[in-house]
Formats: sequence, C-alpha cells, structure tokens
Amino acid sequence: MLEHLAPLVACDSQNPPRIITPEAAMFVHAAAVLERAGFELTFEDYADGHVNLFARRGAARTLFNCHLDTVPVGEGWSKPPLQLSVEDGKAYGRGVCDIKGAAAALLAVAEETDQPMAILLSSDEEGAGSCCIRRFLEHPEHRDFDQVVVSEPTNCRAVLAHRGFLSVKGHFRGVMGHSSEARALADNANHRAARWISAALDHCAAEAAADRRTCFNLGLVSGGTKSNVIAGDARLHYSARLGPGQSNDALFDALKDLAGAADWVSWEIPFSGPPLPAGGQDDAAARGFCQRHGLAIGDPVGFWTEASLFSDAGLSALVLGPGDIAQAHAVDEWVELDQLERVHALYRQLVRAHG
Repeated sequence: MLEHLAPLVACDSQNPPRIITPEAAMFVHAAAVLERAGFELTFEDYADGHVNLFARRGAARTLFNCHLDTVPVGEGWSKPPLQLSVEDGKAYGRGVCDIKGAAAALLAVAEETDQPMAILLSSDEEGAGSCCIRRFLEHPEHRDFDQVVVSEPTNCRAVLAHRGFLSVKGHFRGVMGHSSEARALADNANHRAARWISAALDHCAAEAAADRRTCFNLGLVSGGTKSNVIAGDARLHYSARLGPGQSNDALFDALKDLAGAADWVSWEIPFSGPPLPAGGQDDAAARGFCQRHGLAIGDPVGFWTEASLFSDAGLSALVLGPGDIAQAHAVDEWVELDQLERVHALYRQLVRAHG
C-alpha cells in the first residue's frame, strides 16, 4: 500500500487550484496498476481539472469511489506535505487520510485479487462542485451497481447517514446616498442584510428547537463604502447542513424571502448536496449489505460526502474508509498504518465476496 501511496501523495492535486489532467502522475500510476491487473479503463476529462478514471474488471456489483484531489497544503507543516513520511506507525502527507490512503488500499486489493471489481477515481470533491460524480451518473450503465462504497475517513466503520451541505451567496442591493438622509434606515443594503440575517437566525433556531437538526452558518459578510455613505451593496455567504430526510431546497425556499428580501436581493447557490440517504431512500439496502458482510456500522456523521449523490441517483451507498475526519484537512495530515491495513482487509473481503 505504501508503494502506491507515495506516488499518489507526491502528485500535487490541491483543489483549488485543481490543475489536474488525465496525465497527472497519480492517474498515470493508478492506470498502470489497474491495467496490469486486468481492468478495462475509461478516462473522462470534463476540463477545468474535472477528471474521472473508471476501472472495471468483470461484472462487478460493488463500486468503490475515491477522490484524489486534496485541500490546499497550507502553512505550518513539520513534514514535507507532498512527500510520504512514515513515522511511529503513521503515514504523513497531504491526502493520506482524505482520501489517497484508501485509494492505495484499493490499488493493492486490485493487484492481489482476480475477482470482479469496479473503482471510480475522481478529482473534484474538495472544490464543492462534484462535476465528476454527477457526470459519471449521467450514464445509465454507471447506475447499475448493487452497492457503492465511498472511501472517506470513518475509522473503518460503515457510515449509512450523514448531513447534506448547502452553500448560498446573497447580494443585497441598497440606494446609495449621504448618511444624513433618514431613508438610510430602509435603503441601506447593510441594514437590509442585517434584517434578513436576524430573521434567518430566528428561523433556524426554531428548526433546531423542533428537532429538525438544522445547522446554519453565516461565514462571510461584507458591504458598504464608508460610515457616512448609505451602503449600496452588501454580500454574504452562508452554509447549512441538514440531516437525513431534510431538504436543501425547502430550507432555501423558507429563507430566501425573509424580512422582505425578495425586493432587493439576488441569490446564487454554488453547491447543494443532499443528506445521506437521499432521493427518498432509507438505509435498508446499505444496512443489509453490512450485515451480510460483517461490516461494523458507525454512527451518522456531520460531514458531507459524495455518497449522497450516488444515493440521490437511486443507488445504495455507504461511506467506509481509513482514518478519522479530524485528521483530514489538517496540518501534518496523517493516518495510522493499522487503519490502512484494516481497510485493506475489509475492501479485499468485499471484493472476494461481492465483486
């Protein structure tokens, strides 16, 4: 696994800037391994760093999915972020936990087995766009799997439910002028944004009180020119994370026109990913899969994964990978070697029993 993990980590796949092509070293390495192992390979390049490598051997019924892009390296590392380091039972490097370590385990399983197996390696999960998965699922034959296993970090326990993720930007318009005018109270874009924010917070607090588990976060707010000018523009960016059974569309519709905002705001939704399970499904099929194959089931998690996109397309999907989400996106990102060995054994078990 480490022989596979080293070239994956060494390949700079930071997203942004997501300068990734099918010729990226990580794809070249994976393709060479999978071709030697008897897989049929299909590359799809959707441009702007959106690349899929789909590998299938035989009539596989389970699809394993890993994204190979990572968050930016950031500052403060004590180890080289784009070089695999192994120390005290841990592998270090950007992406070892999220989720190149899982990809290395899958490549090892592909080499060691000859049973049917299917792997989708993608490159745009960290950019909150998910073009790769959405485009992959446009093909009907790609929706013909009994189970999808998305390899995000879950401490090697099968996760059957997680929150969705909704990202929304708002542009509030005002009427500029001198701050001595009394109309500033009504016409100031910052004031209009503030009234909407207050109403949105009240709405989401009421949702939480009703046990609908709505997580709302106002991440960015900016507006105006200076204190003696009525603000003509204000902008904000919020996110929400909803639990299984809740709807991103329903929350957005409930919030968008609060405090009279319909008259002076425009909205943009950069990303909307449903909770898991999605598409009106429950977790019965995924739970049955776990029971048949002896997979330990973990608690629902708060982070979002692309498993919900597969679920929304009608497939049974779960999340199962090495490491802990607390290690992902961190300085000196790491994963325990024991976790890699454990997930390798689980993936190999699934391939041998349920290719």
